Amino acid sequence: MNIEALANSKIGKIGVKVAGAMMESRLRYKFFGPMKFVRSADIRPGQTVLEVGGGTGFYTVSIAQLIGDQGCLVTMDVLSDYIEMISKRVQAAELNNVQVVKRDAMNTRLDAESFDTVLLFSVIPSPTLPLKQFLPEMHRILKPEGMLAVTTFPWVHRSIRRSGLFTYIKKRNFVHNYRRC
Repeated sequence: MNIEALANSKIGKIGVKVAGAMMESRLRYKFFGPMKFVRSADIRPGQTVLEVGGGTGFYTVSIAQLIGDQGCLVTMDVLSDYIEMISKRVQAAELNNVQVVKRDAMNTRLDAESFDTVLLFSVIPSPTLPLKQFLPEMHRILKPEGMLAVTTFPWVHRSIRRSGLFTYIKKRNFVHNYRRC
């Protein structure tokens, strides 16, 4: 399925706009502020972090601030509209430690064992993101002992645990942390 073509259709454009408005709602900021979730992922200054499905960039600035100038954040999304939104947000915040890339999470084309932490905040499940392909790719790009931080539905966590690729560590503020096996 070509997600970009779907997003550029008349119905898709409405969907992207509605999803973006939901991502940026005042209620979301009030009750689910980005820094609360980012801190729950145990991200530390100087780390190399991948944000999968960056969307509007709701978490991006907080992640970049937490890892500091010595860290590196790669935020990726498959949709051009969201890439543009994130890029504008990164420029407005004058962040130099963020790379915004348009990529497919099934084949990131990122170096193996290159990230300390991978963040999947409100990304999965999605009909376009089959976990049997997705989880091995996340495992591949995480450093040994790297962390996968996920906010999603309970059945996805069962799939992550059953994959044998990650060990469950803990849950804090809706964020489930897994270590790469």
